[in-house]
Amino acid sequence: MAENDYDAFAAAYDADNEANAWNAYYERPAILALVGEVAGLSVLDAGCGGGAHAAALVARGAVVTGIDASAGMLQIAQRRLEGRARLLQADLSEALPFEDQAFDLILASLVLHYLPNWSAPLLEFNRLLPPGGRLVFSTHHPFMDHPSSGRDNYFETYSFDETWQHGGQEIAMRFWHRPLHAMFDALKAAGFQIDTVSEPQPDPRARTLFPQAYRSLTTTPRFLFFSVVKA
Repeated sequence: MAENDYDAFAAAYDADNEANAWNAYYERPAILALVGEVAGLSVLDAGCGGGAHAAALVARGAVVTGIDASAGMLQIAQRRLEGRARLLQADLSEALPFEDQAFDLILASLVLHYLPNWSAPLLEFNRLLPPGGRLVFSTHHPFMDHPSSGRDNYFETYSFDETWQHGGQEIAMRFWHRPLHAMFDALKAAGFQIDTVSEPQPDPRARTLFPQAYRSLTTTPRFLFFSVVKA
C-alpha cells in the first residue's frame, strides 16, 4: 500500500475522525474558533477530507469550495455536503485550478505536515487571496513530532514514518517535521504576516469522554494553529 493512501481507508478514517478526541474535541473546534465569522465569505477548504470542516463552514453561512487529493475522501464529503459545497480533486503540491484572489479565506486543516516543501502551496494560497485575506491552518506541533521521530536534530526538516491502524488495516503514513523557525520563515517568504499562533486546549467535554487523551492534550503539545494575513 502506498504511503498516505487515504483512499485505502477513507471510510474507517472518516468514522474515527468524526468522534475521536484529537479531531472532534480538539482540532476541529479549535480551528473553527480561530476562523471566526464566515457568513458571506468565499472559503477554500484545502485538504477537506470527508468534509467535516466544510459542513461547519457552510452551516455558518460561508460559500465553500473543498479540495483534496483523495478521491475516496471526496466521495464521503460529497455525501455529507449533498451539493452545498463545490468539491474538486486537487494536489496541494501543484498549481490549483482557481483564478487569482478567488477566495476571501483559506482553511487548511492538518494537511501541510504531509508536504516536504511549503513554498509552492503557500505561494498558491497567497495568489488565491486578496490583500488582507486570511489563511488559517493547523499542523503537527514540532515538539510533538520530534521526540517520537527518532531523529537527533530538531532543527532539520525531515520526514518520518508512522503506522496507523484503521478498519483492520495497517496504514503506512509519512509526515514532515519542520522546526518552528522554518514555519515562520516559509510564511514570511510567501508574503504572509502572522496574526495569531495558538496552542489551544481541548473541548472540556473530552475530560469525561476521553480522560487519557484529555490528560495528554492538556499537558503535551499536539497541533499548532496559525492565522496569517496576506500582506
